[in-house]
Formats: sequence, structure tokens, C-alpha cells
Amino acid sequence: MGKGIEARDGELKGFAICGDDKKFVWAKAEIVRKTVVVSNPEVSKPVAVRYGWADCPVVNLWNKDGLPASPFRTDDFPLTTMAKK
Repeated sequence: MGKGIEARDGELKGFAICGDDKKFVWAKAEIVRKTVVVSNPEVSKPVAVRYGWADCPVVNLWNKDGLPASPFRTDDFPLTTMAKK
């Protein structure tokens, strides 16, 4: 089992959240025990989170075994770069 997660070089970076409107905004993220808690006062009822979701993301979430977290998203919204049919 892993040793946990950590932010390297300051506060967590690279998290965004959205509500039902599907408009992502940058979020404050913090580690609480073994979980990342994400929030933004503009989003009262979050429905999705993305991490490192950019062409050249600035991110700093690592596990304590020395491996960086990969970019991810919790939604299955259509991507804006997908061709329209």
C-alpha cells in the first residue's frame, strides 16, 4: 500500500471544477488525510473535477513514493476538440 499523497512546492495546483453548467473554473485544492478536497466559491454544487487538464499543465500532486499524479477528469462530457457530427 502507498504512503499517501503530497503537494510539492507549495499549495496544490492544476485543479478545476464545474457545476451543472459545465463551465470549469480553477479550484482551491487541499489534501485532507488521503483525499484531495477541491472547492471554488463560484461552484456551489460541483459535478466534475479535472486535474492537469491542459496542453502544458502546471501541477504538483505526487505520491509519497515519488511518483507524480497523471492528469485525469471525473466527467465524461464531450471534449471541445472533438469533431462535430
